[in-house]
Amino acid sequence: MIKALKVSVLGCGRWGTFLAWYSATIGHDVSLWGREDSKNFKQLREARRNDYLALPGSVQLSNSLEQVLENEYIIISINSQSLRSFAQDVREGQPQGKKFILCMKGIESDTGKRLSQVLTEEIGTSCSVVIWVGPGHVQDFISGIPNCMVLGSEDIRITKEVAAMFGSDLIRFYYGQDMIGNEIGAAAKNVMGIAAGMLDGLNHSSLKGALMARGAREISRLVRVMGGNELTVYGLSHLGDYEATLFSPHSHNRRFGKAFVEGTRFDKLAEGVETVKALRKLSTQHDLELPICNAVYSIVYEHKDARDVLLDLFLRPLKFEF
Repeated sequence: MIKALKVSVLGCGRWGTFLAWYSATIGHDVSLWGREDSKNFKQLREARRNDYLALPGSVQLSNSLEQVLENEYIIISINSQSLRSFAQDVREGQPQGKKFILCMKGIESDTGKRLSQVLTEEIGTSCSVVIWVGPGHVQDFISGIPNCMVLGSEDIRITKEVAAMFGSDLIRFYYGQDMIGNEIGAAAKNVMGIAAGMLDGLNHSSLKGALMARGAREISRLVRVMGGNELTVYGLSHLGDYEATLFSPHSHNRRFGKAFVEGTRFDKLAEGVETVKALRKLSTQHDLELPICNAVYSIVYEHKDARDVLLDLFLRPLKFEF
C-alpha cells in the first residue's frame, strides 16, 4: 500500500495533467498548478477535463505558486526552454528540503545544459532533483496500458524513495543513476522522432530501422564524451522510448516532422525543435560529429531539401558500421 503524499504538479499541459491524474489515482493528495491565464488551466477549471482525461474530484486546482510549493513532492512538467525562468519564480518561494521531480525531456538550447543542472543552478542544492523519463503516452496510460519508465537522481536513496511512492501496476520504474546518459538520451530521442516523421512524410518509413540503429549509436558517442555511460542510451530513456516516439500516432515530434516535410501546419509542442539546437551546441563544444542531428537542423533551420538531406545521410558511400 502506497503511503499518501502531498504532491504538487506544476504545469497543466497534456503530461502534467496526466501526472496529476495518475498521482491521485494511486492514492496521493494532489494539487495541480497552472497560470490563471493559461488556456489549459481555464479548461480544467471550467470542465475538470481536457482532450485526454477527466480529473478526479480529489485533485485541487491552484494558480498560487506559493501555496503549492508547501508540499514536499513537487513534479514539474512544462516547456523545457521555460524551465530556467520558471525556476527563478520557484526560488522566490524559498523552497527548502523539497523533492523536485522533473518530468520533462529537453536540453537548454542556449547553453546545452541538462534540465537537472538548470534547476539546481536556480534553486540551489538544499533540494533534491529527480528525473522521470522513458516511454509512455497519456492516451495509452488512460486506457490502462502499462509501461516501464526510469527515475534517477544523484542520491540513490531519493531515487528509491520516489520509485516506491509513485510506482504502480500502470508504471513500473527502473533506477537510472547515469544522469548524463538518461537526460541527454531522453531529450535526443525527440530529435530522432522528428527525423522519423520526416521519413514517414517522404514515404521512406522503411529507413526508420536504420534511423533507430544509427541514431542510438550517434547519441551514445555524445554521452560518452560528456562523461556518461554510453550503454545508458540503449536503455529505456532513449532506445526504449523509440517505439513511443518514432512509430506512435500520438508522438508530437514524429507528427511535427511529418507535417514539416508535407508543408502542413502542426501547432502542438514538439520539444525536439529546440533540442536539436542544443545538440548542435554540444556537438561543437565536444568536437563530435552528430550526422542525424545536423541533418534535422539543416532541414528545419536552414531550409534544405529534406529528401536530398535524408537520403544522402542514410545512403552515403560504404563504411564500417562500427
